[in-house]
Amino acid sequence: MGSRSSLRFWLLIVSVLFALAVVGGISITTYVIVADGMQGVAQGTTQRVAASAATILRDAVSETLVSAGSQGFSGDQRGRFAYQTLRTELTSLLNRPGLGEAEYALYDATGKQIWASSPEAVWPSQDEARQEAISTNQPTISTGRAGSLISGLARKAQLPVRVMHIPVKMPDGSTAILDVTYRPTNEERVIDAVRAPMTALALSATLIMVLLMQTSMTWVLNLVANLRKAADSIEAGQLDARLPENGSNEISSLAQSINRLIERLQRRSQAQARFVADASHELATPVAGIRGYTSILRAWGAEDPKVRDEAVDAIDRESRRMARLTGDLLNLLHADQGLVLKTEKFEVNALVRDRLAATASRWMDKDLDFVGPEDEEPLVMSGDPDRFEDVVSILLDNAAKYTPARGKIVVSTRRRRDMIELEISDSGQGIPPEDLPRIFDRFFRSEASRAAGEGGFGLGLAICKSIVDSMGGTIEVSSEVDKGTTFDVRVPRGRL
Repeated sequence: MGSRSSLRFWLLIVSVLFALAVVGGISITTYVIVADGMQGVAQGTTQRVAASAATILRDAVSETLVSAGSQGFSGDQRGRFAYQTLRTELTSLLNRPGLGEAEYALYDATGKQIWASSPEAVWPSQDEARQEAISTNQPTISTGRAGSLISGLARKAQLPVRVMHIPVKMPDGSTAILDVTYRPTNEERVIDAVRAPMTALALSATLIMVLLMQTSMTWVLNLVANLRKAADSIEAGQLDARLPENGSNEISSLAQSINRLIERLQRRSQAQARFVADASHELATPVAGIRGYTSILRAWGAEDPKVRDEAVDAIDRESRRMARLTGDLLNLLHADQGLVLKTEKFEVNALVRDRLAATASRWMDKDLDFVGPEDEEPLVMSGDPDRFEDVVSILLDNAAKYTPARGKIVVSTRRRRDMIELEISDSGQGIPPEDLPRIFDRFFRSEASRAAGEGGFGLGLAICKSIVDSMGGTIEVSSEVDKGTTFDVRVPRGRL
């Protein structure tokens, strides 16, 4: 419980930090774009107003010169009179519509202030920019007050204040500098007006993002909790639990895989439980027989030779039955541990015919018709003849076991490219379709075979498949009820 709570806590921290990083980054970027745009507007306004003011001032210089001439002034007197007239008219000239949003100051060529519209128009620290404008006779621009694009994120916005320095020829022939200062008050108000809604929107977006992430994580963690419950159930031996398979997402696919795993474990557990019951029953029967006949031997064996011989035969028969069961278990154990296969050349048809003869003699009482591969060109392969013989023996023994008296068993072999194919068909009772997918499962015995009282422990075909798999081959089965069954085995021919 503590680890899950810790995981939820850390996921909450991560989701909050992630939301703050994403939303904060978007908000700051948006704010910088808005502030940069407002700064561009302010600079454009400064240049526009400065150009208008310079034009009006130059026109006024010409008009005062003309006025002074018309009043009879000439030479230096004309220039000085026009200069004085211009100074008296500066306030009205630069207060016309469209120019009142800026502040102005006029300096002579030595940097001495001649006139200023207000104290805020005076920038004593900009002498160097003014001298540059005089020397180049071109307008220059300087920064009267520093500012920052992101300064308005936490407090009132403060954009840089730009000052235009424009050289103007005065009526007396000297050059003056007109300083035009535009304070971006309106642009800063726009930025301040945007800040509050943007902050509210960012906080809302952060909260929504955190809630969405927490909802998604809670959903995933709940699914993980279901997986843990299923694992706990498996650990406790309760294989009836199943995970919910809602939806078509990755978690649902994982749940389906785990459910299939649980079903396989459940089938294997049921098969093992059934095997334990079958093996116990099968072992108990010969053990009981051996103990019974041992008692008979002790009581009457010494006096009655006939009773003694019957008891010895019975003990021998039951002991061989026990040996067969233990042999099957050992083969299965070896298959689990990995078979060590020999590699030697052998003739397949000769081996098959030998096993056919052995099987025919063992099932002689059923009068079965065994048909084997004809004695034609030898079919040689390189592999483990003992394991291949085990496969043939198991399949032939199964065919004979489930084929009724006077039935027919046919074995054929062939070579196809680098593979040896073995086909064993019988005319037996067949396998029900519902049992075919499990026919190679360990400990599996169909209900039909149980009802028929056939011997065996459901291990033969499982051992057979393990051997074929170890040889790098395949085994398939096809069957039809009441018509028979066919096993197809394909194994590599090997290097000869």
